Amino acid sequence: PRKKRLRLPISVKLIVVFVGFMVIATIIFAQQSSEHFAKVLVQREEFTNMSETNSKAVEVEQTIMNLIDRTQVLGQLLFKSVEAPLAQGNTSPPLSQEFLLNFDKEKFVASVEIWSTKNQELKLLYRKSKEKFLNDNKLNLDFFEQLRKQNNFPMASVSQKSLEIRNSSRPEGPALATLGFPLAKDAQDQVSHILLVDFSLALLQKSFATESERTQFLIDKEGRYLAHFEDQRVLGRMPATNSRLVEQAMTDQQPQRQIQFTDPEHKEVFIGAYVKLVNLGLIVLSQVSKSTVLEPAVNAKRQAFYIAGIVISLAIIMIFLFSMTLTGPIEILASLVAYVSKGNFDIRANDRIKFVFDDEVHDLANAFDSMTVGLKERDKMKNLFNKFHGSSITEDLLNSDIGVGGQNKDVTVFFSDIRGFTAFSENRTPEEVVAMLNEYFEVMVAIINRSGGVVDKFIGDAIMAVWGAPKGTPQDTSNAVRACLEMRKALEELNEKRKARDQVPIKIGMGLHTGHAISGTIGSLERMEYTVIGDTVNMTSRIEASTKAFGTDLLVSEAIIAKVGDGFLAEVAGEATVKGKSEPLKLYKVRGYKDPVTGQEVIVETAYSHFEKEHDEKVKASAA
Repeated sequence: PRKKRLRLPISVKLIVVFVGFMVIATIIFAQQSSEHFAKVLVQREEFTNMSETNSKAVEVEQTIMNLIDRTQVLGQLLFKSVEAPLAQGNTSPPLSQEFLLNFDKEKFVASVEIWSTKNQELKLLYRKSKEKFLNDNKLNLDFFEQLRKQNNFPMASVSQKSLEIRNSSRPEGPALATLGFPLAKDAQDQVSHILLVDFSLALLQKSFATESERTQFLIDKEGRYLAHFEDQRVLGRMPATNSRLVEQAMTDQQPQRQIQFTDPEHKEVFIGAYVKLVNLGLIVLSQVSKSTVLEPAVNAKRQAFYIAGIVISLAIIMIFLFSMTLTGPIEILASLVAYVSKGNFDIRANDRIKFVFDDEVHDLANAFDSMTVGLKERDKMKNLFNKFHGSSITEDLLNSDIGVGGQNKDVTVFFSDIRGFTAFSENRTPEEVVAMLNEYFEVMVAIINRSGGVVDKFIGDAIMAVWGAPKGTPQDTSNAVRACLEMRKALEELNEKRKARDQVPIKIGMGLHTGHAISGTIGSLERMEYTVIGDTVNMTSRIEASTKAFGTDLLVSEAIIAKVGDGFLAEVAGEATVKGKSEPLKLYKVRGYKDPVTGQEVIVETAYSHFEKEHDEKVKASAA
């Protein structure tokens, strides 16, 4: 007796797997917690970032305003010293001790200049530069004159009562900025003199020189760096306008804002803030990588995943042990399906799979074995059908409901017959006749199949074939004519073999016609046959019979020539009046075809293409 196995339903196994999904839910909870933590970190960083940017802006503003106050005093002292002597034509007036003393005290100031705006014409009145600064930086005496020409400082804007600050540095140094503001006004309250001050950017750079996780920098109206922890950005007067933060800061009407943006240089998201010093034309900016801000949250998430990983690992072990009873048999069944798909039906799943439980998978294996038995029977039936009807008809029958009836289709019908077959059979044994027919049919049927045709039936030594049923293509008629030419050549090769065996050669007649016919099954519900019937079939049989009267191996109808056009070398054979038709048929011989690539004529004729004309009581022929 068969040993009864313990039945464990798949539902029980799924319950075990569900435990694993609970672990995943725990991981999702940890993920959400870390995301909330990250959100809090970002909010806190945004507050801190804006606060520090405001603080830095206040520091910069105080530094610049103090510098303006001090240099304004310097400018007034210098103006008093040189105004009168310059008016008298003295180009080298003595400077007051008070000015010189204050000038020396300003360690960040490198040069001061007084420019006249009289009659809206800018003119340098006097320049005082620190010789020590020039010597320490190995600069020529005309350095500031060249600097003014190169940098094109907006003095016209200063003459309109505006305060301007620009970066005047050079890549090789020193790091300088130029400050310009009105120094004196005339009786009409118009600016008559302006003061330009060149000062060392170390005054501002010291507040931005420390590198940290948060990057803070200062830019002027042109968007060029005035202060940054990377000195080369300042010395090179590099524009910061490739940053989305800077672009928005320069175009935004709001004095301050905080945004998140993707930096094109670092290819990552940053939290940025900016504060505009509107009265100075400067902008203080601060940015920090969001990934840096979220590092604690990432670490927390990593720790949560580590703990969850341990839990999942234990769950996976349990799930694996349970799933082996499910996945193992299914994998074997999948591999067996691959064998079955290749036509191997002599396999049994129950012989390959060792079941522990009598469950649904075991039921599936039993169903699989039943299926292979049915497929084996179906394949056997299909192969049998193929031999009798051809593969395309077999597929059509298997994929449709079996019943008596058919469809009206446009088909091309072929008939062939062996000349002198009756006389040949009388002098041969049945075995010799069957051997000859089998050899002949083997060659001709292969050609019909390759060209897309279907052998409908064998009528003694005759072959009936059709193109366009059960499925047709626009090339059916052309394919049929080419098949006839190929059969003409194949018959010659077959006859060479027969003559080599001291056997008589074979001659055949072929007829081809196209038109409408009924394609389908005829007979009764107990006995059916798949065929094509109609006047087109009868006409083709008469055309094939006409080959005797015309002494040629191939005749085609006028309908064939109309369909294939000038692709074949056809000539009128004549007219034939056949039994059952009142009007004579116009028939054509086909001598070959035109090469579709080169257009050259290719003659396909053999010694067996023509033979002595014979009388046929069903056909009355008249030559062209």
